[in-house]
Amino acid sequence: MSDLFSITRRDLLKTVSSGFGYLAFSSLAAAASAKEANPLAPKVAHFPAKAKRVIFLCMRGGPSHVDTFDYKPALKRDNGKTGQFRGSLLASPWEFKQQGKSGLWISELLPKIGSMADELCLLRGMHTDRPVHPLAMTALHTGNSQLVRPSLGAWTLYGLGSENESMPGFISIDPASGSAQHYGSSFLPAVYQGTKLSGSNRRGRSARRGGGGSVVPDIKNPQLSTRQQRQQIDLIQELNKAKLKREKHAPAVEGVIESYELAFRMQSEMPDLMDMSRESEKTMKLYGIDGSESDKFGRKCLLARRLSESGVRFVEVSHNGWDTHRGMDTSIPRLCEQIDRPIAGLLADLKQRKMLDETLVIWSGEFGRTPYAQNGNGRDHNNKGYTSWMAGGGVKGGFSFGATDEHGHTAVEGKCHTHDWHATILHLMGLNHEQLTYRHAGRDFRLTDVAGNVLKEIVA
Repeated sequence: MSDLFSITRRDLLKTVSSGFGYLAFSSLAAAASAKEANPLAPKVAHFPAKAKRVIFLCMRGGPSHVDTFDYKPALKRDNGKTGQFRGSLLASPWEFKQQGKSGLWISELLPKIGSMADELCLLRGMHTDRPVHPLAMTALHTGNSQLVRPSLGAWTLYGLGSENESMPGFISIDPASGSAQHYGSSFLPAVYQGTKLSGSNRRGRSARRGGGGSVVPDIKNPQLSTRQQRQQIDLIQELNKAKLKREKHAPAVEGVIESYELAFRMQSEMPDLMDMSRESEKTMKLYGIDGSESDKFGRKCLLARRLSESGVRFVEVSHNGWDTHRGMDTSIPRLCEQIDRPIAGLLADLKQRKMLDETLVIWSGEFGRTPYAQNGNGRDHNNKGYTSWMAGGGVKGGFSFGATDEHGHTAVEGKCHTHDWHATILHLMGLNHEQLTYRHAGRDFRLTDVAGNVLKEIVA
């Protein structure tokens, strides 16, 4: 039974499709009570929620806040000077402009996102504990940089359940290789872990109209009909239930029973959600799905909207490449081009569908970059101060909270630690971060450990 816990959701779908293999993607109910008919059923929040769902746009590598969302005139004034830093100050090569009625300062590299400035709530006083990618990224997702803990998405699903019994409640689109902990459930019942979906590199007409394959391998069975698959699963379930009856308490077997049923239901609903052929040319253009630099990320953002609309509680979309130690004069414009239209399109699409008020969109990397130069034309890691933002889901739009010092190195006002960020996200979802606990190893655990304060100043 030890191999059970290494089997992925892809393995599950492959097993259901082909009839080969053993068990499922992991124990989906490792610690869940057998008396619970459906651990993913919608649950009552601690208090009325501002948001029903989350779309987390994760920028891996540490975006440079002083080149995107944190306007620093003093950095331009003091360009080339040395001081408390390990190198010379480096002004942003790009101009900042005030955007929207709110007048938020946003880089010229992000004109489309700038056009949605009145929906954004900039958190310019962010800071975290570690300046190292793996540790900071793990803390961003789980609240702890060193120990294996449940992810933010898993905690959200544990607290609120899912709104669609035929789909996973937590989906991670294109997570980085080796990042399973970032969408894992740790000691929470494994039914709350995220489902990994692979993104697509397809471009051109085929991508625009949704052709060219599926982002979920083995979602369709070329050998067995739906009726035959149902018969196959029923036989396996009878054997599993007989084993469960004999052993009385077998969390792994409980998980297998639940996982097979979910995977079977996914086969009918997931392909329709991934089929973008019914989307209009106007929508495709809105997301930047046109064969350009924005095509790949645009497709992932559109999929995130479709998944959220179907009732998936928590969707994470990853974008890689923000570790700009050198060559930032070419890399940062390219990265911004890849995300600008897709993110602005996502916000606009959610708004026109009247979903934005109930969807919390969050954008963040694991940390920011230094205001001083590295390798002449790059910036080093900076965990002392950086910017993230939220939109929709009950936050104030066109609002800036917190600040770094005049050069953008250290958070000095409205400081927001990772624990505060997590506490605020849960609060907007109607969850008290101090009450959302799980008993493990003799004590109650929570996402924010023994810290975290809700940023009430940003709540609309």
